[in-house]
Amino acid sequence: MTRSNHLTFQLEFFLALTAGVVGLTGCGSNGGGSPSTSGGPPVNNTQPVAVNLGPANNALNEVFTDVTICNPGTTTCQTISNIEVDTGSIGLRLLSSQVKLSLPPVTDTSGNGLQECVSFADGSYVWGPVAAADIQLAGEKASSVPVQIISETPSFAVPSACASGGGPNENTVAALGANGILGIGVFQQDCGFGCTPSSTSVPPWYYVCPNSVCKVASVPLTSQLQNPVWTFPQDNNGVMISLPTVPADGAQTVAGSLIFGIGTQTDNALGAAQVYTTDAYGDFQTVYNGISYSNSFIDSGSNGIFFLDSATVGMPICPNYAGFYCPASTTNFTATNTGLNGTTAPVSFSIANAEALFVANNSSNVAFSNLGGDNPSSFDWGLPFFYGRKVFIGIENETGPTGAIGPYWAY
Repeated sequence: MTRSNHLTFQLEFFLALTAGVVGLTGCGSNGGGSPSTSGGPPVNNTQPVAVNLGPANNALNEVFTDVTICNPGTTTCQTISNIEVDTGSIGLRLLSSQVKLSLPPVTDTSGNGLQECVSFADGSYVWGPVAAADIQLAGEKASSVPVQIISETPSFAVPSACASGGGPNENTVAALGANGILGIGVFQQDCGFGCTPSSTSVPPWYYVCPNSVCKVASVPLTSQLQNPVWTFPQDNNGVMISLPTVPADGAQTVAGSLIFGIGTQTDNALGAAQVYTTDAYGDFQTVYNGISYSNSFIDSGSNGIFFLDSATVGMPICPNYAGFYCPASTTNFTATNTGLNGTTAPVSFSIANAEALFVANNSSNVAFSNLGGDNPSSFDWGLPFFYGRKVFIGIENETGPTGAIGPYWAY
């Protein structure tokens, strides 16, 4: 039941691999540049989001939205509902069972289709081909960008390196708890320069499979999955997620907004929000009890605040829900977040007994602001952090209204 979509990719943790270098075609993203944040008259930049049970009726503290995809450059489109909004990953990933269009594949110069494996922090993974699509969100449009189709019946066997985390292949609605994932974190591409031909240590992320033998491939930035927001003609320097507060015992549903751009329209001004710049991995520092944890992050794809371990925080793990904390009574905490730019401020939060939350109100609630679990040596500020806040995600290399250049978080 615990869930974290934060990507496990960290360049310094990968060993050197022998990788084939491929030149890929089939997508038209402008990766590597810096799109204008004022590409024309203002458009509708507000996308509704909701926390609910999701398409499999098994979601817990997951926020969903609808996404429209089209064959590139056409009006042949479909709208797919119940796509999880995830600030811990990059790019649009869709279950193959939900895609009704025949999207053009992204291929190398020999016609081999590009495949992708992504492993998440909880050990689960997704595997499948990369295709090109137009993505429409509110009045915004990302034209001909690479997306991943998560294969329910893969054409190629899952590489051993892909499944090395020990978790499940989340290639069904029941397993994923969603029809897809909309990754809108702080980066432009999902892998970045670590996967390009210039890298000397390419991770097992992208593959080509000539003669049904899959091998790791290096991939240009433009052919990697893109954060669709930064490819918008406007409102493309980041996003803001706004969710209301929820009662201490939770709520059945929560409605909120995903607003594109930061300081580009009247509805996305930073206001009093403080900017916390991050390192090259999207992390900042959280200090708790005088100890600094430098690999901390904000992740709407995590369904709790996952931090440290039971002994450190003085709370037991739930006997029936492994990974969640079950204190005898609700426990209050204070930690301090610090950005690389020196911005620092305390954060107060509470952790309730997860088992009590799950059974309260006839087990009808799925949105909780005080749900947490263990995550040794780090703070994963998951969806509970978002309730009652406006959380801004500043995309790398893009300039915010205060002159801050992404990657950064602000709240």
